[in-house]
Amino acid sequence: MITPRVAGPEDAAELVRLRRLMYLAMNGRDEPGSWERAAQAAARRQLAGSDGRLVGFVVEADADGGTPGAAGPRLAACALGTIDERLPSPVNPTGQCGFVFNVCTDPRYRGRGYARAATEALLGWFAEQGLSRVDLHATDEAEGLYRSLGFTEHATPLSLDLRRWREARAG
Repeated sequence: MITPRVAGPEDAAELVRLRRLMYLAMNGRDEPGSWERAAQAAARRQLAGSDGRLVGFVVEADADGGTPGAAGPRLAACALGTIDERLPSPVNPTGQCGFVFNVCTDPRYRGRGYARAATEALLGWFAEQGLSRVDLHATDEAEGLYRSLGFTEHATPLSLDLRRWREARAG
């Protein structure tokens, strides 16, 4: 049985390593840079806070009986999320909405159910917080996982990349 644990500030470097692998899998380019240091600092700060802004669940690299402390990554998979607060509405009386992101499994550990276990733990945490809605953006490769967990299309799928919007207006 896979037992994810809550991510802590000490996991920041590994979470960013997995995030970099996620982007590599999504666009085929490895893009190291200063964003990694900024992401580590933000993860450390937010995971240490008591405001619940960022929560994560991770699966240790030795979760399936491997050798603890062996050379290699410390984390095999993760799922991170935040709670956004909007104005309450008839369909969302609390105004709170969960958002899942940074679901990633190190390629060496894929196909073992780690991403599913971490995501299910995150969804359980959202449910414990009383949320009635959780959103995410899925890649084609991950769509099957999310659909199997019950995710469906939302009624308002539009979004805007403000960087592109600013560039278009400036040009």
